[in-house]
Amino acid sequence: MDAIYSITSVLPVEILELIFSHLERHELIPVLGSNSIFHNTASRAVYRNISETSSVKALKLIKTLASNATYSRHVRSIDLDFANNLITANILRLLNRTLQQLVSLTTLILDFSQTDNAADVAWIFQGCSFSLTTFTSSMRCDRSLAQFLAMQPKITELCLRGFNKEYEFALEPKALPKLEHFRTVLSYPSIVGEVLRGRPVESVSMSLYPGDVQTSLDTLLLSATAIKRLTVMSFESDPPVALLPLIADRLPHLEAFHLVVLMTHYTHEILLEIGSSLAQFKALKYITFMAPGIPASFNNEKSIAEAWSKACPTLQTIILPKGMVWFQRDENWACLKDRED
Repeated sequence: MDAIYSITSVLPVEILELIFSHLERHELIPVLGSNSIFHNTASRAVYRNISETSSVKALKLIKTLASNATYSRHVRSIDLDFANNLITANILRLLNRTLQQLVSLTTLILDFSQTDNAADVAWIFQGCSFSLTTFTSSMRCDRSLAQFLAMQPKITELCLRGFNKEYEFALEPKALPKLEHFRTVLSYPSIVGEVLRGRPVESVSMSLYPGDVQTSLDTLLLSATAIKRLTVMSFESDPPVALLPLIADRLPHLEAFHLVVLMTHYTHEILLEIGSSLAQFKALKYITFMAPGIPASFNNEKSIAEAWSKACPTLQTIILPKGMVWFQRDENWACLKDRED
């Protein structure tokens, strides 16, 4: 017993916690059984940030947290993945009890299977008192989810990445007043517009599908502030040279743009042609362009970077399909390969 107390007299609990924060989760498990002081301190490190991609482990975890208030109040961030399994009503009720225990939670990531996402599962948030800053989920966008989001005024980052049909999803005008970053993958334009409308969102990640391109891009105009960063995954078959003017017309003061084109193969000629479209951006500093195609040579990519910079002088960094990062150095365009040479 004296040895235990001598540890805290030499190393305060704050120092022990700092030491334990540098250990991996599996390294902390034996520490929990060392003594009561180590257990209490190490448990904070073990349970502060949790990520479980195995449904079996996730189930064991939520059982523990539902029955142990000491462990559950340490949790600040939790990532639970049930995407590969169907969950029962009993598991959802257990998850509800667990979430009610997580009073200090600020980051929540929840993924369910497509089958479970087709049902209303947002009721699991009933009775929860946590205050989130980050929320990510694959659950469907419906009235229950909208009600939950209305109770989370501190959320700054929201990701809705499930496949959403057009359920009844209407956010209260005062909901999500601090939202700055919004990411979605399979949402309808109506859902994207509902999230962006009147909120100070300056960073958006979205997908574009044939037939919905114009409508989806129009939603970007609904943000209460100018959008500075945009990431687009395009399933459109038209060449990207046709897409860029549509974006520039709506967001001429965009600062960072990342475009992933999945349905159109690029060529050196197409990349050069894109340069003329970049001239419409007034403040673009960073651009990434990824698409399938035959990798361009080093010299070809350099010529593309030079052409894009000439069309858009504000550019500082360019990433092209070859994956190299191009930047300005001594008034010339160089890449990390140059620096290695």
